[in-house]
Amino acid sequence: MPGNVRPVADERDGLLAFLEQQRYVLRTAAYGLTDEQARATPTTSSLSVGGLVKHVTATERGWMDTVLQRAAPMSPELMEKYGNDFRLDEQETLEEILADSRRAAAETEEVIRGIPDLGLPVPVPDAPWNPKDIEAWSVRWVLLHLIEEIARHAGHADIIRESVDGATAFELMAGAEGWPETPWIKPWKPAAAKTS
Repeated sequence: MPGNVRPVADERDGLLAFLEQQRYVLRTAAYGLTDEQARATPTTSSLSVGGLVKHVTATERGWMDTVLQRAAPMSPELMEKYGNDFRLDEQETLEEILADSRRAAAETEEVIRGIPDLGLPVPVPDAPWNPKDIEAWSVRWVLLHLIEEIARHAGHADIIRESVDGATAFELMAGAEGWPETPWIKPWKPAAAKTS
């Protein structure tokens, strides 16, 4: 996927395309990392690249549960799970969470393609950070919110990744996509490959 979203056919296509672009740039921040590096928290934050991928995947699934009105009410157990979804546990691998991210994306695409009207009301979930004076948002709002949420965390992941090994977003994208080297961008390669 290139650095910009392709031309879009309509609103639904545009929202889904921009959502996928943000997922893609977040996953690209994980490109070439080991499981240990994906767990690393090299900044003053407790965030890791792997934890961010895991978190946005859980968040996206949670919103699709809300859209389909199959979400459970907020409970202490769910709040604890919310905090844990920012961490890539020792028994989890980067490969597994990236695959899960792709499954969640496919699930979202299927749900959204099956909804005839993006204006369909979506009840506001009972969570401490949600407003109490609004009863419903729309599916359109949920998609815009997911784009915002994933974009915010993709930026976090860029900073964390650069702190792990110095790799930057466009170098990683160039490496992942096999772009040719130019005077202004050198595709990222693992450290061992750089010395050969």
